[in-house]
Amino acid sequence: MAQQHTTSLRLRLRYRFDTLVAGGTAPLIGWLALCCLAVVVPASAVLVWADRAAPATLSGRITAVWVSVGQTLKLGGAVGSPLYVLASVTLALVALLFVSTLVSLITTGINQRLMSLRRGHSTVLEAGHTVVLGWSDQIFPVVAELVAANANQRRSAIAVLAPKDKVDMEDEIATGLAGTGTRTGAGTTRIICRSGPTTDPTVLARVSPQTAKAVLVLPPDGDCGDAHVVKTLLALDAALPRPRDAVVVAAVRDTRNHLTARLAAGPGGHVLCADEIIARLLVQTARQPGLSLVYQDLLDFAGDEFYTAAAAGLTGRTFGEALLAFTTSSVVGLLHPDGRVALNPDPGTEIGAGDRIVLVCEDDDTAVPEPAGPWVDEDAIVTARPRPRFAERLLLLGWNRRAPLVVEQLDEFVSAGTTLDVVALGDEATLRAAAEIAAARSRLDVAFHSGDITDPDVLAKLDVPAYDSVIVIGETDRESTAPAAPPETVPPAFAPESGSGTDDDRTLVTLLHLRAIGEAAGSELPLTTEMSDDANRLLAPARAGADFIVSGRLISLLMTQISESGHLAAVFEELFRAEGSEFYLRPVADYVRTDREVAFATLVESARRRRECAVGYRLRAEAATAPAYGVRLNPDKRRRIRFGEHDWVVVLAES
Repeated sequence: MAQQHTTSLRLRLRYRFDTLVAGGTAPLIGWLALCCLAVVVPASAVLVWADRAAPATLSGRITAVWVSVGQTLKLGGAVGSPLYVLASVTLALVALLFVSTLVSLITTGINQRLMSLRRGHSTVLEAGHTVVLGWSDQIFPVVAELVAANANQRRSAIAVLAPKDKVDMEDEIATGLAGTGTRTGAGTTRIICRSGPTTDPTVLARVSPQTAKAVLVLPPDGDCGDAHVVKTLLALDAALPRPRDAVVVAAVRDTRNHLTARLAAGPGGHVLCADEIIARLLVQTARQPGLSLVYQDLLDFAGDEFYTAAAAGLTGRTFGEALLAFTTSSVVGLLHPDGRVALNPDPGTEIGAGDRIVLVCEDDDTAVPEPAGPWVDEDAIVTARPRPRFAERLLLLGWNRRAPLVVEQLDEFVSAGTTLDVVALGDEATLRAAAEIAAARSRLDVAFHSGDITDPDVLAKLDVPAYDSVIVIGETDRESTAPAAPPETVPPAFAPESGSGTDDDRTLVTLLHLRAIGEAAGSELPLTTEMSDDANRLLAPARAGADFIVSGRLISLLMTQISESGHLAAVFEELFRAEGSEFYLRPVADYVRTDREVAFATLVESARRRRECAVGYRLRAEAATAPAYGVRLNPDKRRRIRFGEHDWVVVLAES
């Protein structure tokens, strides 16, 4: 009972104090003065009466008490006539009011400045920095790759502007960088966060885009991400006068929004269409197992990537001669003065005075010409054996807005008579409507089947091991996520979906069942899997070195590559075109003899005679060994290696 009474009394006192504070400033000052006097006056009296030197008379002691109170409260404690004392107290109160007001104003100004800094509203005064606009899961690989790219610079900065709290952004980026295992410390790169909407031109000034070397616009999560990217590009166009020096890179997800975003970005902007790129890489990887590892190595800053270098000393010579003009760099194309890129041009193409060499190397300062011709072993070069094309059986599990693009891309690569079975959620009417997608296919016979790809019974009936290639793409759970409005060419049940987390969840379940099917059959299934989140890839029940196309991370890598070198936008556009050249993994036995050691320069020369550019190889014996899984890009052309019958060479060749 006593405890209850104590608690009740405490609550009552607290309630009375809250009421007093809520009453306003005047009552609070009055009560504070009374409480102060209630403590100071008795204490001063005790001090005077306890002082042996205190006056003997009562009036003298009262005067001493007044002096003590006045000195304690900084009221002076003057003695004399009443008018003199009143004037002294008035002056002391005025001085106290002035000093208190001054301190209050200074404190308020400092607090406002601190709050402004905490909210991220101050202006970034940097030059040559990189600006990142927007917030999504892509922010973490983007920042990590930018930090890695700036590792050889003494001072660099990344300014992030997003409609989030500044402190929250800093904490999440710090945690995200630790989670991605960034290869270089962020000590040389400062990450500056500012808070505000990216669609307001006046707010964009907080990150100083006019002095930046590059601006990246990230698509936010959700159904309206592409619209937000377009509005941000329009705001950026209003904030930056043309012509602008900064490289502007953006990405949209839906192909229908690509043209709109390119118009908003202006002539100097580069806009990637995630759906088109992911669909093409899914098809290429399904046709060339291991190709995802090649692109992963090419696009991040950990190993070798694309660069352009001046054609010093090569002007007037042919492209075929340039292939063996570098020992530690792999030549793959030409960048013409008008901005056009020619990947894997004819070996007889003459290099012009203003051309630049497109090559794969470790860094831009390692592209040093050094002839590799002396290491070519002519006796080791072989003529490729003819490999007949044959019809295949392909399986596509799942459906999303990228699926029609996947079907279209497959039709361009396969031989006549190839069949594609599509298994996805949908009723009879939906499947009939979906069949219209296959109507225009010339080589590919497409059959749609309604079924839940996470159902083991559905998968068991498919005889998955009998297929030559299996593609698994994200399919949103329709019971938990409502589909968006469908495009004209896509059936209603196969409309664009949101909720990438649910996509990956269903994909993980499907992969779990597929692994069980492969183990029961005693074979490795030829799987190519699409995922949205790189963290989910680590959870995937798949063999080491399996092919995964992680859409968010892949687009992030492309954006950072272009932001560091605007010339690469034309390189990637040419690389991901339906026509032209692309990367292939082909049997090394078609190029060189496998009964002896050969220098990589011999592979380059053999590929040149087939009008191809050799950039690396993959060893079958190391295909399950992390982290490279047997892939080696841009090896030293003087390095000698003995290849096996089942190893592959990575070449850039015409599709």
